[in-house]
Amino acid sequence: MRSELPGLLTGLRSPDPAVRDDHAYVRLAALVPELDEAERLRLGDELAGRLGDPEVQARSFAALVLARLVEAGAHRAEWLAAFADWYPAEPDLRGYDPQMGWLHAAAHGADLLAAFGRHPEVPPAPLLELGVLRLLAPTGQVFDAMEDDRIGCALGVVLTREELTEREALGWLDPVVAEFGRAEPGPVPPFASNTLRTLRVVYLLADRGVRPRGHQGDPLMLRHRAAVREAVAGVLAIAAPYAG
Repeated sequence: MRSELPGLLTGLRSPDPAVRDDHAYVRLAALVPELDEAERLRLGDELAGRLGDPEVQARSFAALVLARLVEAGAHRAEWLAAFADWYPAEPDLRGYDPQMGWLHAAAHGADLLAAFGRHPEVPPAPLLELGVLRLLAPTGQVFDAMEDDRIGCALGVVLTREELTEREALGWLDPVVAEFGRAEPGPVPPFASNTLRTLRVVYLLADRGVRPRGHQGDPLMLRHRAAVREAVAGVLAIAAPYAG
């Protein structure tokens, strides 16, 4: 491991945003393209292990740097397994903390979901199911820092994969339909509000296409886009019976 990596990894779990965001993350993200394959895999192993860290900032920023590694082509099945264990179960969905700065576990996890979604060795259908598990998990946190956009974008990226069958491109919505079907009169639960706003983003992307991070040129079109758009509209109409 390069001599500077241990210090950067220590800084990446710091509660001080100047140390974590402004220095450790920025430097690690810039360093990823310079690492050879073995170094990327060792770094990824360390970061995947941190998804079980007791500190939220350590978990969240491990996911963010891991996303940069996967975007660069690195991948282990164990990283995806660690992500699948962590992301739906993450209890702290705050976007910003006055003392610790950006925590953003939901958004950083979405970035990793999108990175896995573009990796050719990762099957896309389970990633869609994983995104829905995150959305439907009980929470008291209403997204307030555009996490719905980040998760919607990640789902849109996964939905561009050519190998998706139409059934796979639509089937991830079934648990949402079932959950919304159990809704009772009263205040909208935070998870339902988060899910509705995320699906509105997916609807927009099914219509207009999606530009993954770093993508140049025209937006990528979603696979089975017309069917996805209509299916998402049908789910949204459960909570918006006034829609045409």
